[in-house]
Amino acid sequence: MGKQAVIKDQTDVHSGTVQDLEVKDAQIIFNSVWNGLCEDLGEENLRFPKEIFWLNGAPGAGKGTNTNFIMQYRDLTAPPLVVSSLLQSPEARQRIDAGLLVGDREVIEIILRKLLDPVYQSGAVVDGFPRTKVQVECLKLLYSKLTEQRQKFLETLYSEFFKKPHFHIVMLFIDEKESVKRQLKRGSEAIEHNEEVRESGVGDLIEVRTTDLDPDAAHKRYLTFKQKTYDALKDLREIFFYHFINAHGSIEEVRHRIDEELRYQGSLELDEATYDRVSAIPVASTLSKHARQDLVDRLDAYETRQPKLFGEVVDLIQRDFLPIITRHAISGTAVINSESAVFQDPDALVMLIDIFSERGYHAIVDVNLLDVPQSIDPKTFQIKNRQKRVYRVRVRFQGSEIRRGR
Repeated sequence: MGKQAVIKDQTDVHSGTVQDLEVKDAQIIFNSVWNGLCEDLGEENLRFPKEIFWLNGAPGAGKGTNTNFIMQYRDLTAPPLVVSSLLQSPEARQRIDAGLLVGDREVIEIILRKLLDPVYQSGAVVDGFPRTKVQVECLKLLYSKLTEQRQKFLETLYSEFFKKPHFHIVMLFIDEKESVKRQLKRGSEAIEHNEEVRESGVGDLIEVRTTDLDPDAAHKRYLTFKQKTYDALKDLREIFFYHFINAHGSIEEVRHRIDEELRYQGSLELDEATYDRVSAIPVASTLSKHARQDLVDRLDAYETRQPKLFGEVVDLIQRDFLPIITRHAISGTAVINSESAVFQDPDALVMLIDIFSERGYHAIVDVNLLDVPQSIDPKTFQIKNRQKRVYRVRVRFQGSEIRRGR
């Protein structure tokens, strides 16, 4: 027991040392790249996109397939930054073909310089970054630097170019078996496609990845992803918007999951002060999520706790409302005025709306206070009025189409 504890302590110390070295390496690399950009362009010109989607995933998970969908979802028009395409140096290609990763400094400098292109000002999708612990730490440093810039230029003429940064980590995940299957399928389809192009002379040749032809290389590539990328990205869950997408299944199924995951959140687009102001109001989608069950619970409660009033409201709808609604069945809209004493109880109006909702109608109630002449003071000849409450109920529902002969 004691020996095991000693071994565990030694492991923790070693792990901590490795992490410290990775953090230190990231600081050296990032500072070197950042300082170089400042010297070349000037810090006031380091204007990065307000919103960046850092797209990652297992080999074969469908990053390229779903990139355009994510861009359309967020109205991004600039072409995606595909890291594997940016790294075209012979040394980089050699490492990529071997299923290994390219040097961190080279990757980071290329990406940061590309993101400064004005075409990405409104937002960008970066496919394939970060992939290592050092790159993850550099991403944290970039976010901190952009936040510092925002504060630095807040009261200057440059403030409009330095908005609150929004980083999204999007992880498309499949297991090893599915990954290897898709990689090899992609390789065979690429070879078949290229043969058809050569024979017909129509179309463009596509790249055949070395790792897509060899099962061992495909397994190795997945293992590299799991050990280097997947584990490293976990550190970002508590810092940025982290979207984990199950990429198994059809394209439609995966895109449905992406749609669910990336649904609107006010904090994605608003500055901190603005978001803090409005965040107390719930997002509409959260209200409708359990609306049907909440409606059922309320109606059951009316029947249990206020059966007399509940019955009176139902009778009132049947007697006074339905005849008018029926006459407007074609238009799908009816307006009913009521002076019923039933509505003197505020709960009756709530019941009315809920009953209509349960039956498929949409009801809106306006309460109008009208002055009605009651008498004239014989001495002053002033008219004395009494207030009359008129409840105006607007009811909308699915109208009926009129069929006309030809």
